Amino acid sequence: MTAEPAAVLAEEDALELLGHGTIEIEGRLVDASNTTLRAEISLNGVTRRCVYKPVRGERPLWDFPDGTLAGREVSAYLVSRATGWDLVPPTILRDGPLGSGALQLWIDEPEDAEGLIGFVPAYDVPTGWFPVAAARDDDGDAYALAHADDPRLARLAVFDAVINNADRKGGHVLYPATGGIHGVDHGVSFHVENKLRTVLWGWTGKPLPDEAVATLTRLVSDLKGPLGEALEDHLTLSEVQHIGLRVKRLLRAARFPQPPQDWPAIPWPPI
Repeated sequence: MTAEPAAVLAEEDALELLGHGTIEIEGRLVDASNTTLRAEISLNGVTRRCVYKPVRGERPLWDFPDGTLAGREVSAYLVSRATGWDLVPPTILRDGPLGSGALQLWIDEPEDAEGLIGFVPAYDVPTGWFPVAAARDDDGDAYALAHADDPRLARLAVFDAVINNADRKGGHVLYPATGGIHGVDHGVSFHVENKLRTVLWGWTGKPLPDEAVATLTRLVSDLKGPLGEALEDHLTLSEVQHIGLRVKRLLRAARFPQPPQDWPAIPWPPI
């Protein structure tokens, strides 16, 4: 069966499809470090692709409890939904062909989608882009890891600081035809220790946008209510409490965070 053209699904319709649709695995995404499967999911005549990450396929990590990465993927979606920024595709936890796992709506990118993060010649960083790290290719030519000064990426940078994302690679940012952006692969997030690693350091120390301040202020309240309760289904009480602490620190500083001094600031590979 071939998935129908990816017309945009309303969020609630996407969640209904993910929660109750029939899953048919197509194959494995071989570049992923954990078992990551592409599948088709169908319900009432509607078929879409999705990403299925079974808990049993998670590779043990020294700093995250075993079997928790799928729940962290779902938690990232819950926080994204609370912000209203639509940064994470609809994601749920459910049983699948290989047991319980995270199920996320597949995001198609147009062939002509222009990325906002990448390596560019060090002498030719595009106007309106921030260089964040220096690099050289195999021939010794100088390049810069850089990203655009784009408000959509700025939202993602704030979001990553809230969830303590330890792996914001450039390749984890998608550019759907809707004109927004999506971040994916949030399994190593929400640690109680500072583990923020990202390629989005261009705004370091700059004032937070007013909309970010308003959104963070609302999150403080939401974390005391239904959002906090929903997150406790996937995270420890301490991890949920630390989300609130990070939000309050961001609000007190009213600035984008500084790179950590005791932890690599940029993931590897960056893209």
